[in-house]
Amino acid sequence: MNAIVTWRQGMSFTGKAGTGFQVPLGADPEVGGANDGFRPLELMAVSLAGCTAMDVISILTKKKQEVTAFEVKVHADQAEEFPQVFTHAVITFLVTGRGVDEAALLRAIELSATKYCPVQAMLGKVVPMELVYEIYEDEGRGKRQLAKQGKVQITLPA
Repeated sequence: MNAIVTWRQGMSFTGKAGTGFQVPLGADPEVGGANDGFRPLELMAVSLAGCTAMDVISILTKKKQEVTAFEVKVHADQAEEFPQVFTHAVITFLVTGRGVDEAALLRAIELSATKYCPVQAMLGKVVPMELVYEIYEDEGRGKRQLAKQGKVQITLPA
């Protein structure tokens, strides 16, 4: 895999990888930036959420779960001192659907965490992670009811 970051001006860059898609990178004005793009560390959190989200929704689809809405949120605490690395992360899986099976969701999260998601595998070696979930029953017309929630107990590979 190859990636390139091209300087535009000041602290503004454009990132690009083999797919050809581009992403703006920027910095906070207090460090000379124009607040015009993702911070690189933000992209790591988005990458973590995106990687596991793709795995989990793919597995739930194969398990014929009726998912009507799906989000993965990552909250990462950072060290106060530079380089302000992630010190702990909570990944929350929010699944809305009709009769979503809790065991199917737990298995999908486990497979993503232990087998499929390379971002989680890499970051998990240095950042403690908690995996939590909420399953909502879709009641139609934009309404939903919390059906189940919990914490996933997984031992991540070293």
